[in-house]
Amino acid sequence: MLQRLVADGSMHALSGTAFAVTPTLRESYAEGDDDELAEVALREAALASLRVMAGEPGGELPPRRVVLEVEVSDATARPDLDDAVVRLAGPIGLADVVAAYVDNAAAEPAVVAALEVIDSADLGDEDAELTVGDAQDHDLAWYATQELPFLLELL
Repeated sequence: MLQRLVADGSMHALSGTAFAVTPTLRESYAEGDDDELAEVALREAALASLRVMAGEPGGELPPRRVVLEVEVSDATARPDLDDAVVRLAGPIGLADVVAAYVDNAAAEPAVVAALEVIDSADLGDEDAELTVGDAQDHDLAWYATQELPFLLELL
C-alpha cells in the first residue's frame, strides 16, 4: 500500500478505515493530553497494520508495520468499531501525509510471529496476545513524507 501511495500519489485506506484522536477516545481516558492520545491512536493503527498484513500475501518488501499520519478534514468517527476508529470519505493523497511510522529491521521476527497468531489473539488466546504484544513493544521509526521513496528503495 505504501508503494502504491508513493507511485500513484494517492491510495485508499482499507475499507476507508483509519485511526484518530476522537471525542470517544478522549472520553475513555481520565487523563492524557493530545500527544498521549495520539500515541494511543498510533498504537491502534499499528495493531491494525498487523491485521492488514496477515490478510495480504507476502510481498517483495520485508514484513514491517506502517502507519501514516495524515491531515484530513472528512473523517467520521466510528465508535461502533472502537474508540479511535474513523472512516475516511475518500483517498489519501501523498500531499496529505504528514509523516510515516515504520518498523525497523529488528522488529521483523516479532512481526512475523504476530502475523501467524493475530487471529487467535483477537479471539482471546493469551499466548497469542503475548506474541502480538511483543511486536507492539517495538517502537515505530518516524519518517518525513519526502523520505518515503528512499525508504522504499532501502527496504
